[in-house]
Amino acid sequence: MLRTALEDLNHAWEGVDPNDTAAVLNHALDLYHPRMALASSFGKEDVVLIDMLVSLRADVRIFSLDTGRLNPETYECAEAIRRRYKARIEWFFPKREVVEELENDKGLFSFRESVENRKECCTIRKVEPLARALKDLDAWMTGQRREQSVTRSSLRTIEIDESHGGIAKINPLSNWTHEDVGDYVQRHGIPYNALHDQGYPSIGCAPCTRAVQAGEDQRAGRWWWERADHKECGLHANYQMGDGI
Repeated sequence: MLRTALEDLNHAWEGVDPNDTAAVLNHALDLYHPRMALASSFGKEDVVLIDMLVSLRADVRIFSLDTGRLNPETYECAEAIRRRYKARIEWFFPKREVVEELENDKGLFSFRESVENRKECCTIRKVEPLARALKDLDAWMTGQRREQSVTRSSLRTIEIDESHGGIAKINPLSNWTHEDVGDYVQRHGIPYNALHDQGYPSIGCAPCTRAVQAGEDQRAGRWWWERADHKECGLHANYQMGDGI
């Protein structure tokens, strides 16, 4: 699809009412299925999207990155979702030999020593597997929301992902609030990660995620030893529709 057409779509979808999100998903499926997939880490945002997508198309594609450091609750949620929706989840793993080299050379917690070391670990465990997950796709979908953190405040509903060959990146929940997500999960009785009830609004690898405290932003528990403007792992860059199109 021409990038000008994607820009037109972005203007049409930007600021869409949460009640109209299903229309965005249906349009995206019409445009891209089967060469589009939802990236899921099985947080509440992702299970909301799975519930919506499966209701539109039973064979929707879903993938997840198993970093080898996920919480048991995340695996339990993934299995509950797989069983409820009879969904096929495509799992991608880091390369064994690269993880072995990292841990043999730098130990098990090198990511706590510097931002550079943490990004190295994220690249090995997340970024490289993501590249393999996306290599044959024309579009991918995420559960990112603007209010989650300062690094996502300018998030667009549809972006061009230059890091992965200029494919479309669709964020249907970009303007949803935390309350919108929670209300949808409760209303539809969707299985969700038990860590959410223990103060974890954002869930990543177990050693890099803690519960948030009162007054902290929703991603304060991710890499809590770093500054807020560093808190992305490399999976999500800031793409501006119109910059470089």
